[in-house]
Formats: sequence, structure tokens, C-alpha cells
Amino acid sequence: MATSDIGDGSVLLLGGRSEIGLEVARGLAPGRRVILAARRSGDLATETQSIRAAGATSVDVVEFDADDTEQHTAVIDDIVTRYGPVAVAVLAFGILGDQAAAERDPAHALAVIQTDFVAQVSVLTVLANRMRSVGSGRIVVFSSVAGVRVRRANYVYGSAKAGLDGFASGLGDALHGTGVSVLVVRPGFVIGRMTEGMSPAPMSSTPSQVASATVEALHRGRSSVWVPRALRPAFFVARLVPRALWRRMPR
Repeated sequence: MATSDIGDGSVLLLGGRSEIGLEVARGLAPGRRVILAARRSGDLATETQSIRAAGATSVDVVEFDADDTEQHTAVIDDIVTRYGPVAVAVLAFGILGDQAAAERDPAHALAVIQTDFVAQVSVLTVLANRMRSVGSGRIVVFSSVAGVRVRRANYVYGSAKAGLDGFASGLGDALHGTGVSVLVVRPGFVIGRMTEGMSPAPMSSTPSQVASATVEALHRGRSSVWVPRALRPAFFVARLVPRALWRRMPR
């Protein structure tokens, strides 16, 4: 699929090892520069080759630690200075965490919130400001149905995603009319490395399915997308479930 409707500029993947993020980058790669940002960026040879094979004109790697929020402005500014405007920025970093550990150890609970919410807010703010200054750009944020109505079984992760979803949605409204837009992706259970060993939930998807829906939504200029689409009406109903029943819901 052609990417000319997205605008000129590079594709920036923040979380250069993410299964979903790499699938999105491959979908957007033909004819574009792709920048992979991650910790231990020198170890991204396999990821670099896969993006190049997908048709990218060039693939560059950048050192990026999502949790080091004090460096976010410097990292993004350096990317723009070296490679020019970013057409699409994909925020694909995050952790699932261990719910049981987070209930016992506040440090672990804070680590999940730090990566899945605080660090995302920081990067989103920097990206929005830089893109607004040039009047163009698309930002992809991976929320989750876990944040639509938080469940007892994973409330630490779910609350981080709830905060992220609200922030990203509000940011999209704030950017309306500036030439910059935000796409909020709300997948259900994704069968991949992050959920390895866990039993798939109903209406599960794969990284490639989430990425395909994301790329399609970008081309259509959407502000949000549910993966699979059937989750949207399902969670409309879920909001009406009495709390006494909802707290018994499994992951």
C-alpha cells in the first residue's frame, strides 16, 4: 500500500524491538527512511534488515531509553536535526508487568506506571511540540482495551493504559487543526512475546493483525481503531456490567 497520503518525512519507531511496532514500520517502509529507537541500539541488526527488506530507502538506529524522561527532548531534537521531519512516530514501547508483584511491591507498580504512562506522556508532549512547529505529523499510540474498563485481574497495567488513552485522546483534540494528528490503537489480547505462556483471551489478535489495522487507520485518517473491531461494541456493553460481577472478570 502506498504511503504518499501520510506526508513526507521519516517513520520513527520508539521501541525498536516491539513486534507490533516493527510490523507497522514494515507496512510503512516502502520508499521511506525508517528510524529504530531503542536501548542497546547496536543490537538491532536483525530488525534493521527486516525493515530494509520491506522496502525502506534507509534504516537508522538511535539509542533511546524510554524511562530516561530527562533525555527525551534531546533525543527527539537530535533525530529531527539529523534526519529531518518525522512523518509518523510510533510509540511501541511498554511492559506488561506482574500484577501479583505490583500488589506486593510499590516499586514494581511504579515501574509499570513509569513506562506505560509517564514515559509515554513525556515523549508525546515532545513529539507534539516538534510536529506542531512544522505543521505536520502523525503519532501512533498503543492503548489497550485493558484501560477502557480496568479489571481487578490486571488493574496496574490497566490503569496505566487508561491514563494513556485519556491523555492521547485529549492530545489529539488539542492538536486538531494544526496539521498534526494522533491515532489511538486499542487492541485486545495480543498473542506475542509479551503474553507468552498466557492463555489467549476471547477475540485475541496477532501483532501482524494489529499492525495491519493500524496502517489502514493511518491511511484513512482515523483518530482511533479497535482491534478486532468487534471489541468496540463488546466494551460498550462491558461498561454496563455491575461492579460486583466485573470484579470477578478474569484477565
